[in-house]
Amino acid sequence: MRTLRKAVIPVAGLGTRFLPATKAQPKEMLPLVDTPVIQYVVEEAIRAGVESIVLVTGRGKGAIENHFDVAYELEDTLRRRGKHDDLDLVRDITHLAQFAYVRQGEPLGLGHAVLCARHAVGDEPFALLLGDDVFDERDSALEALITAYHATGKSVVGVQEVPEDHVSRYGIVSAPRDRESMWDVTAIVEKPKPEDAPSRWAVVGRYVLEPRVFDHLAALKPGVGGEYQLTDALALLAKEDRLVAAPIPAQRFDTGNKLDYLKANVEFALKREDLRDDFATYLKELAKRL
Repeated sequence: MRTLRKAVIPVAGLGTRFLPATKAQPKEMLPLVDTPVIQYVVEEAIRAGVESIVLVTGRGKGAIENHFDVAYELEDTLRRRGKHDDLDLVRDITHLAQFAYVRQGEPLGLGHAVLCARHAVGDEPFALLLGDDVFDERDSALEALITAYHATGKSVVGVQEVPEDHVSRYGIVSAPRDRESMWDVTAIVEKPKPEDAPSRWAVVGRYVLEPRVFDHLAALKPGVGGEYQLTDALALLAKEDRLVAAPIPAQRFDTGNKLDYLKANVEFALKREDLRDDFATYLKELAKRL
């Protein structure tokens, strides 16, 4: 079985749910405290052993490339001012991984975005990480999927159980037959009505995929809104008995909507040793006034 070396991260979305903040900057550069969401996603991939990151970008996403590139003027200024800790912080970002960038010329859906990375990935298995879902770095997230991939040799989707009234927000997979640590997916449905959902197990933005998924994506016909849905290609893998679901044990933070994004900032701030005590004191005082 081939080693998983590469990860694809689509970042071409317009981020309209966060307008006006995303009018002139990518939504992926919105910070959790002082670190952009995209950096948390990249660091998760690196912790799981990924060496090469393929970012699928679009117009107006130059700030992402700049973030992971050398910032000569900034580094020179920090060096001359003796701010060595800040200099190391900036340099470390540049050396996180090998980065490659491909462009998605039109917003034709997640399936199309993944297909754009085909030539950069080649004939290798790869991880796919979506930026809206950020996981607690103290627990296993992508690692759980890689373990399932090595155990089965099949493509893997990361899942978590969600409330029944939330199933219409996600791709939903068939339920396990028992308390299995992983199971073969027999059905996957994109954003079903609760009464039509095969379970409450939702795909939460983490995948390990065989390169054969590209053949299925290339053969897809556009669906609603002219978009190519990744779920349709995954459904074909399920029919071929090539798709497995693996629960992700890590705490998930959904940064794709405003309320959960605010909650994520609070949670991440409370994990910081330099902020935790003072911030917790403030929150307690604030709670008394509410």
